[in-house]
Amino acid sequence: MDMLLNVFSNLLDQFGAGVLLLIPFILLVGAVAKWRMFVKCDQPAIGAIIPIYDLILTLRIVGRPDWQVLFFLIPGFNVYFLFKLIVELVQSFGHFSWVDYLLAVVFNIFYVLNLGLAYNEVYHGPVYGRSKEELLAREASLA
Repeated sequence: MDMLLNVFSNLLDQFGAGVLLLIPFILLVGAVAKWRMFVKCDQPAIGAIIPIYDLILTLRIVGRPDWQVLFFLIPGFNVYFLFKLIVELVQSFGHFSWVDYLLAVVFNIFYVLNLGLAYNEVYHGPVYGRSKEELLAREASLA
């Protein structure tokens, strides 16, 4: 317990109280964002606050098998796989430009919040294992 208090005290001295209040706020916004996105994709919303289960649900949204959550245990590859999963998530909502990919990677929490809250954002279905031409044809048929 003393070690935890020392860590908290060091963080408070180093960053100030404002940053320590900002971290839980960003975590709350991230949980709400995933919650709304899961509801929109017909997944159990409670998965947004359960750590490993939220990754499994995200894999299901993009159409990947559940066992691929193990890729997050491989050092180095997990970063690549995370970026790939974010891009596939954006594609599942019908966005195919590199600007959307960049925004989703850099501003992930806020981009996912937009996907979950915006009325014009529609989940189009899984994209894993499909060619880009097939996805664009599906997008054109939905429009």
